[in-house]
Amino acid sequence: MKTKVRWGVLSTANIGLKKVIPGMMRGECTAVTAIASRSLESARKAAGQLGIAKAYGSYEELLADPEIDAIYNPLPNQLHVPWTIKAAEAGKHVLCEKPISITVAEAETLLSVRVRTGVKIGEAFMVRTHPQWLRVHELISAGAIGELRTIVGAFSYFNNDPANIRNQVECGGGALLDIGCYCIQAARFYFGCQPDRVVGLVDRDPAMRIDRLTSAMLDFGSGQCIFTCSTQMVPYQRLQFFGTTGRIEIEIPFNAPPDRLTRIIVDATGELFGSGCRTEEFSICDQYTLQGDAFSRAILDGTEVPVTIEDAIGNMAVIEAIFNSAKSGSWEAPAH
Repeated sequence: MKTKVRWGVLSTANIGLKKVIPGMMRGECTAVTAIASRSLESARKAAGQLGIAKAYGSYEELLADPEIDAIYNPLPNQLHVPWTIKAAEAGKHVLCEKPISITVAEAETLLSVRVRTGVKIGEAFMVRTHPQWLRVHELISAGAIGELRTIVGAFSYFNNDPANIRNQVECGGGALLDIGCYCIQAARFYFGCQPDRVVGLVDRDPAMRIDRLTSAMLDFGSGQCIFTCSTQMVPYQRLQFFGTTGRIEIEIPFNAPPDRLTRIIVDATGELFGSGCRTEEFSICDQYTLQGDAFSRAILDGTEVPVTIEDAIGNMAVIEAIFNSAKSGSWEAPAH
């Protein structure tokens, strides 16, 4: 019986080389066996650094390899869907970096591709497999803070380099697509549904035209989410969950470190000076290892992937609605 999924990686993107691939290579049922670049030299260099057996000088060669079961796609945002489709048509399962697309319409094309090819396709929101996210979901579901009423999120870093793809509009750059998507994912995950309507405020860089500061409010009917994301602000991230009787805070919700403990703060009393707070710590783990193994197990066991295409489309619909709201100046309803 097969115990490991053989993975190939499209491109030598930094996120793959520095975070995702090293994490995946420590997985119990995940084996990264090939990497491809448009430059064979780049692919060989990356393969040598990471200890990957095969290096290809084109993405097409990697997809043609019959010994590859699944593809990790960390290409620039505008290439996510085209190469996910090519990989699926080559019979490979695909874990595609977030955001899975730049538009809802583009993401929707993957539904028929999945049916036609029979492969698994999912979006790489690694946070959804981290124990701290799962524990918070468990606590909220159990009523530890009463009824969830508000989620407040912030995610920012500073990068104003025009050469960086995160600052290029044509590559799907900007704060909302790059990091605001995590705040949206959190809100949808913990409220367990799509927001009825959203309102957004966007500040664009005058030269690069990407949104460098975006804030939004999401109305879920039973509660709300408010978040701010920025690519030109002090590095920071936090998620807070406010209920009718208590509060939970995830200290480092998105870039959870793989080499130290993480923690959440649970306040079940609401005492303003924090006397009722308790801290829950989580063992050292790599969320990229967990994500890779979760996807690999879905392949091996024939079960669902952690973040489905439908979920990805739902997230993209909220992103689109926020951008639409920033233009219209009005509340907008997500398309899904």
